[in-house]
Amino acid sequence: MAKGRQVRRGAAPKAANRPEDEVLVDIVEVRDRAQDTLNRFRKPLMIAGAALVVLIIGLIAWKVYIGSQQTEAVEQMRQAERLFERDSFATAMLKNLPGGFKGFPQIIEDYPGTPAANLANYYAGVCLLNLGKYDAAISYLKDFSAKGSVMPIMKNGALGDAYSEIKDFANAKSYYKKAVSSKANELLTPFYLKRLAMLAQKENDFASARKYYEELKNEYPSAPEGQDAEKYLIFLEGK
Repeated sequence: MAKGRQVRRGAAPKAANRPEDEVLVDIVEVRDRAQDTLNRFRKPLMIAGAALVVLIIGLIAWKVYIGSQQTEAVEQMRQAERLFERDSFATAMLKNLPGGFKGFPQIIEDYPGTPAANLANYYAGVCLLNLGKYDAAISYLKDFSAKGSVMPIMKNGALGDAYSEIKDFANAKSYYKKAVSSKANELLTPFYLKRLAMLAQKENDFASARKYYEELKNEYPSAPEGQDAEKYLIFLEGK
């Protein structure tokens, strides 16, 4: 009788070698590592979380504080703005005004960080420009943060005027260029474009002067500066 083939039975596979159990082991390892990491960094995380809460509360408190300061600053600055509109530049630059109001320098000092104090820098710069105190005007104007489509033109144009007055024509030209390269404004852009043309003419840069006058003539024909451009172009013929 033929002997039947004996089938060698291997040992049953260990449970950990089963694919599903390997996955389980991996999950346990990941969980343990995560727990170890959390334990290791728990204190730093708690400190960071507390710091974030303090920062958020601080920002909210600062916003509320700035809001109340802004309201007060606007009210205080009204008298100085009225004086500015009446060309009473020297009076507007006094620290204390009649009626208990504050001049532009005091607004800047007492309400730092507010939009009103920022605007007061522009007002103060223009006041000093008109009073012939050009270096001080430049300082205030540079501290003014100009936003929007109009105020950058006004800031850079005023800086150009101040530098022109102290005969720093390189800086004057630079700021006039910034003024005219901002978003076009039918009133302000031709005004400073003409300043730029006249400065180029003063420096005998006739090619640039002609270019600026041509731009005035073609782009701003309704503006007074555009209407005057033709006579300057005639003057520059042959130069």
